[in-house]
Amino acid sequence: MQYNQNSAMERLAQMGMDDMPVMEYSPQHCVLDSDWFKKYSMLRREFLASLSDSVEEIAFMNLTQDEFMNLIMGKQMPENTSIRFRIPLIWGGKMEIENMFMCLTFPHAQNLDRFIIDQMDAKTIFLPNPKKKIYVTTHTGGGGTGGNATADRLSVAAMNYASDRGNE
Repeated sequence: MQYNQNSAMERLAQMGMDDMPVMEYSPQHCVLDSDWFKKYSMLRREFLASLSDSVEEIAFMNLTQDEFMNLIMGKQMPENTSIRFRIPLIWGGKMEIENMFMCLTFPHAQNLDRFIIDQMDAKTIFLPNPKKKIYVTTHTGGGGTGGNATADRLSVAAMNYASDRGNE
């Protein structure tokens, strides 16, 4: 299916991601190097280690304190989280942190897969392009007028960790 900017945004809205920015892209089919997965594994570790600047977004992912701390320390990804490429490698995307973002596997990564698969026969496609390293819908980003105590608590813990990490 060939989307335009408006129809792409409407489709994402139907999936509950009306706040997901998209970029227009013309796929360039590429052949991956035989060692792509080894490079990806190393880059994945670098990406996780870089998340200490994303504590506010991570706080809204509904993680336990252990999952939260393991994630921002670059130790382990929590269940139901996915790292995605903004531009898939097979379509010419670069193996760089700037080409990556994290989101919940269910429902976001699964919906994004459907969104991209819907466009497989198009010459120009619209790819998800969140502004930050972590995508959390604005629907889950608010804690109401009273705030979000879990998010506040985890943000404080993460900021303390990040400042300690910067002093090493």
